[in-house]
Amino acid sequence: MAKIKTTENNSKREFIIERAAKLFKEKGYKAASMRELASLVGVEAASLYNHIDSKNDLLEAICMNVANRYTCYISDLENEECPVIQKIEKLLRFHVREMMDNYEEVYVTDHDWRSMDEPHLSEYREMRRNYRQRFAAIVQDGVDNKEIKGVDANSAVMIFINAIGAVDQWHRIVHKVNRNDLEENIITILVDGIRN
Repeated sequence: MAKIKTTENNSKREFIIERAAKLFKEKGYKAASMRELASLVGVEAASLYNHIDSKNDLLEAICMNVANRYTCYISDLENEECPVIQKIEKLLRFHVREMMDNYEEVYVTDHDWRSMDEPHLSEYREMRRNYRQRFAAIVQDGVDNKEIKGVDANSAVMIFINAIGAVDQWHRIVHKVNRNDLEENIITILVDGIRN
């Protein structure tokens, strides 16, 4: 019987979660089967349950991993002593890099989070709401101290997040700008657009 591959950097469960994110992104969470995941992992479907509880357990792990990364990043950033415009730029760069480096996880989280079971669905929804409020508070601080234009902070965050979500299209095109140029273009357009 085949064994689940691990590396120094990830456990069997982490390896399964990584493969699940790829499968869910490709097929959609609802359409993906545990049999397909087992095939990707290289084991019998029954063997997966030695490491996970259910397909929903995998979705919850993917979504909470992403939410925790975003929460940790903004927590660290809020404590930095730097101009607000730099904080916004750092947050936007973080979002872009997440879309590039952890694409499958972020994609699945953005598209399938509503399929989580309770209590994880409510927990994730609250983390998501809290993150956007904290991001908006940073933008509002910049508006208040005249570092950035007098924009509505919540609208600005919505536009930022949706604009960066378009990086999804970058993954699908054949002739694409390199990732560094894409990041710089996004930052130039979004940050210079609000700079006072």
